[in-house]
Amino acid sequence: MKKQFNNGAAVIFTIVIALSCCRAQRVQDPPVGPADAVIDLATQEGASLVKGQWRYHDVKIEETDFRGPGPDLKPTGAPNRTYDYAPHAGVAGFDDSSWEKIDPSTLDQRRSTGKLCFAWYRVNVTIPEKIGKFETTGSTVAFEIVIDDYAEIWVDGKLPRILGQPGGAMIKGFNAPNRVVITRKAIPGQSIQLAVFGINGPISYTPQNFIWIKSATLDFYKYPKVALSATPAQIVRKDAGLDAIVPTDAMIEKLAGGFLFTEGPVWVPRSVDSDGYLLFSDPNNNVIYRWTQDGQLSLFMTKSGYRGTDIGEYGQPGSNGLTLDREGRLTINQHGNRRVVRIEKNGQFTVLADKYDGKRLNSPNDLVYKSDGSLYFTDPPFGLPKFFDDPRKELPYSGVFRVAPDGKQVQLVSTDLKGPNGLALSPDEKYLYVDNWDEKKKVILRYEVRPDGRLSNGAVFFDMTAAEGEDALDGLKVDREGNLYVSGPGGLWILSPEGKHLGTIAGTEHPHNFAWGDDDGKTLYLCAKTGLYRIRLKVAGIRP
Repeated sequence: MKKQFNNGAAVIFTIVIALSCCRAQRVQDPPVGPADAVIDLATQEGASLVKGQWRYHDVKIEETDFRGPGPDLKPTGAPNRTYDYAPHAGVAGFDDSSWEKIDPSTLDQRRSTGKLCFAWYRVNVTIPEKIGKFETTGSTVAFEIVIDDYAEIWVDGKLPRILGQPGGAMIKGFNAPNRVVITRKAIPGQSIQLAVFGINGPISYTPQNFIWIKSATLDFYKYPKVALSATPAQIVRKDAGLDAIVPTDAMIEKLAGGFLFTEGPVWVPRSVDSDGYLLFSDPNNNVIYRWTQDGQLSLFMTKSGYRGTDIGEYGQPGSNGLTLDREGRLTINQHGNRRVVRIEKNGQFTVLADKYDGKRLNSPNDLVYKSDGSLYFTDPPFGLPKFFDDPRKELPYSGVFRVAPDGKQVQLVSTDLKGPNGLALSPDEKYLYVDNWDEKKKVILRYEVRPDGRLSNGAVFFDMTAAEGEDALDGLKVDREGNLYVSGPGGLWILSPEGKHLGTIAGTEHPHNFAWGDDDGKTLYLCAKTGLYRIRLKVAGIRP
């Protein structure tokens, strides 16, 4: 959204949303709400129900050989001496048979050597068929533990390492509960290995205490709550072809709210280390958020687009469009920094584009990778404080650019639109679609993509200028059948590959950008002004 507010309205809007944000964005560990059944693993009855035997072992700190940072910032430099711990007992299949057995009712006894120390607790749990009258089949199970003072949790030999992860398997906080979903479709008889690394703290305070468990439970949910609400989608059908895409009973679920403005979502697919999750920007608040399938909302990156001293002048200083390259590296359009960057595996930023013809870019908005590794992005001035009239603006046009696969060449491929915004490639990559944020010219252009990556034969694919509604065109995505999904006047427009308007979907808030998510790619996540939503469709989308 690129609307301007007068100063007074902007201040009031910011205060109201900020107050709402404080409530809505409170990070909480999923699932949310009361459990349907609980097993207390700190009791003999509870441990017996899951056939669990707690075991304990102190951790030793040992000197070891390593290497300093090399030119690649990895440990490839000069040899050095540092420290490691033993045993590494989080891995799957670790043999703890020689460890001390612990009566579950004694988990609150002080253990470890005291002061700066570490320890392991391990237990295998087997899902019972019933907990009282509650049948466990198909339920979601969360393991919650409170260790004095910090904890990390390995589940079946895995410890997800994700930027911005607040709690869950990672350290939550001083004596705070760690909570992690260990299965979403429980099967009676299923065995799950839990290994908990206990840490005494505060570490820099030289702790004067020991390590012990305050509580440990398994919480069972038959229907875990993820969405805050669900409402029937308002569907305007223009063509029967929409029935193959949108279910007649489609629901729009609200997943989170209270943001200043949501934009640029991308789904990070499931990996060996973690389940899939969604990243999205709040450019007004200068952050990137992370939302998990269990409903956890967290800060993934702060100062995602700008750190300048004049940041108070910007309405949207933060990141906007997000996507992934072929190696799964996050690529970010940064408004305030006026550049496109990629986050490397070592956490460093690589600048892919910040200038063209010696002049700074305006404020890169949306972006898409081609399968050959080349990157297309739009560059309107909507991230600058005064948009087209901003004195910082150096380019006389709003362009569409291409970064070559080697990342060394930035090409200008179009200057046809005043406000190029959303863009997407057709499934066969023969065409590039670009839409226009211009209330006087609400059009989508379609270009042929040449073998060298340049564009040709640009023509109007669809014109919404006469459509009712004040919004111009924003986000744009394509599904595997070649249908287009466009943020346009009145909602989410769905167009056929031939340019026929199939229908429009509206919700409680206007969707401005979207991303295909979940394992099957059939869920469309909607960034809609102050909220995050989703809708299940019948077709899968094109995604990084």
